[in-house]
Amino acid sequence: MGKYCVVAYDWITEALAQTWSSIEHTIAHRSDRDLDALTTCPGWNVRDVVNHITGTELSLDGEPTPVFTGKLPPHVKNSLGESNEAFVASRRHLTPDEVREDFGDATGATLTRLRSLDEARWEVNWWSPDGPRRLVELEETRVFDSWIHLQDIRDALLEPADDHGQGEEIVVNRFEAALPYVLAKRAGAPEGTLVRINLIGRLGRSIQVQVRDGRGVAAGTTRERPQLELTTAVALFWRRAAGRINAQAFLNASATDVRGDRQLAQRLAQGLNVTP
Repeated sequence: MGKYCVVAYDWITEALAQTWSSIEHTIAHRSDRDLDALTTCPGWNVRDVVNHITGTELSLDGEPTPVFTGKLPPHVKNSLGESNEAFVASRRHLTPDEVREDFGDATGATLTRLRSLDEARWEVNWWSPDGPRRLVELEETRVFDSWIHLQDIRDALLEPADDHGQGEEIVVNRFEAALPYVLAKRAGAPEGTLVRINLIGRLGRSIQVQVRDGRGVAAGTTRERPQLELTTAVALFWRRAAGRINAQAFLNASATDVRGDRQLAQRLAQGLNVTP
């Protein structure tokens, strides 16, 4: 322990370090007023989002969930939400300097712990709010969550930035992987339906998904004409999939172009919000 181990999953540790460093940079020297800026996370301002990340790392390190008193807000839907809200509520009294210090201490402790692990430990099941998961899966999810919250903070402070880093790749790849399920189950597309989604931006790509035997699958390259072709910016795609913008804002954006079955486009956009 305490020794840096070079393992196959170092990219996850570095993605966390990069994302958390960007958060620290973004909130450095911010005032109470800045931290009170509302984010797109229901009921949470910038202070709450930062404290949520801090609380999650403390929880994963074994700190018990604080006792929540009072009535839970309507955006809390499950036990994980209750735990998140308890950590956030318990830290709302902190000053900006205390918020920054606690965030740095909690995330720094996580990075130190991860850098001490050998590869075998990354494959072991660990406790998580969703049940036992391999550590590699848990920490990749921590990158996913933290990177989206970094953008929540930047958007709330009206300072979006384009140093997207490794976190964006994890986010976009995960949302791409959800598209077959969204098409077949959430959008209820009929058998044989082919959809092409063109993403424009740093991580731009063309994605084809199809319904086969009642299931959504990645279609790969095909000359078949899709029933729907949707072109949009990477930033709009992940924001819709993360629930940061609604379906109509996504479809009506100037950067989004819909060709083909517009009713299917509406159902697809509606079902695209796959973040719990």
